[in-house]
Amino acid sequence: MILPHIAGRIFAAPLMISHAKLEVILGVLTPRLQGEALPLPKEQTQSRSYEVTSDGIAIIPILGTLVRRTMGLEALSGLTSYAELSKQLAEAVADISVRAILLDIDSPGGEAGGVFDLADQIYAARQIKPVWAAANEEAYSAAYALAASAEKIYVSRTGGVGSIGVIAVHLDQSQADADEGLKYTSIFAGQHKNDYSQHDPLSDPARASLQTEVTRIYELFVSSVATGRRLDPDIIRKTEAALFFGDEAVGAGLADKLGTFDDALSDLAASLSPNSNRKDLLMTKTKEKQTVEAKEEAPAKMQEQASEAQPSTEDLIKQAKAEARADAMAYVSEVNELCALAGMPDKASAFIAKAVPVADIRQVLLESRAQQAEATEILGHVPLPNPEAAEKKIDTKAIYEQRNNMKT
Repeated sequence: MILPHIAGRIFAAPLMISHAKLEVILGVLTPRLQGEALPLPKEQTQSRSYEVTSDGIAIIPILGTLVRRTMGLEALSGLTSYAELSKQLAEAVADISVRAILLDIDSPGGEAGGVFDLADQIYAARQIKPVWAAANEEAYSAAYALAASAEKIYVSRTGGVGSIGVIAVHLDQSQADADEGLKYTSIFAGQHKNDYSQHDPLSDPARASLQTEVTRIYELFVSSVATGRRLDPDIIRKTEAALFFGDEAVGAGLADKLGTFDDALSDLAASLSPNSNRKDLLMTKTKEKQTVEAKEEAPAKMQEQASEAQPSTEDLIKQAKAEARADAMAYVSEVNELCALAGMPDKASAFIAKAVPVADIRQVLLESRAQQAEATEILGHVPLPNPEAAEKKIDTKAIYEQRNNMKT
């Protein structure tokens, strides 16, 4: 029976998964805890592998519930393992035909065990090749931990990110046992050996121990996201594991741009053009080696022809001016978009005039919004006399409280 093994990975273990998905899993497992086994698929499916586009972009799918190992259950329950993702990422980094990596994410999260090792691997990979992520449509909890380790995150208008939190569930079926005339007696050595037994109520020491572990994993989560997104850890904590959708995710600093998966793929391809400043370390080293070998083997005439084909100084100057103009326009557009999303469009001109880096601008805007939120909590909910001014203020916490109330 494979059910007990699955139950052991769900109950009394820290999970980084959206609450909605957890309820679905519990709804499937709980009725079967009296001995009914889950059916295995007739044929074991091969693990998904990444595909490489004509532009040299490896697309790695991060789909479904995330676990350390799948045990061949992908076809049954849509699981994706950290072990398989780690293997694909390593292959893509080593593959000289791959110039960049795009994480295609549609996942509610999953197990905490193994996620931070993979997140660190993604963060290290982006030092070698560009690594972007697209929330297509969900990147929650553990899935967001992986997305946050990429350089840039795209989220669609209906897509969501966040749920930066940890949860653990203990199943107490002692009453159900009693109703069926069953009584379990545990004989054990070691005070905490029987802490999380499903056949006994959760004791206070066991509850405290589990809470300590959940808090520890949560701090690892906060630190990982803060490092990947270059944000203050307190800003991450203030999200309170809420979900952020579309432009709200960008305004909160949890995503970089509003766009579809295709937008992310197109922009990543454009960033790899010859005029781009982005460099692929492995490709560069490979090309340098090939160039040296070619020069050693090629006759002098071919080297002279290659020298004559070099662009003129005038052409290089024109190209440099065009690149600088394009970079400036992109910078202005991104600053205006960030300030507008943060409800502070008037700050854009000052940032642009001083050429403040985008990462610093995002940090300033987030801190300003945090200060506004704290001031609002102190003053209370006072109606604004000017409706237009009210619309410019963004209260993410109020938005999500209202949204959660509507859902319930």
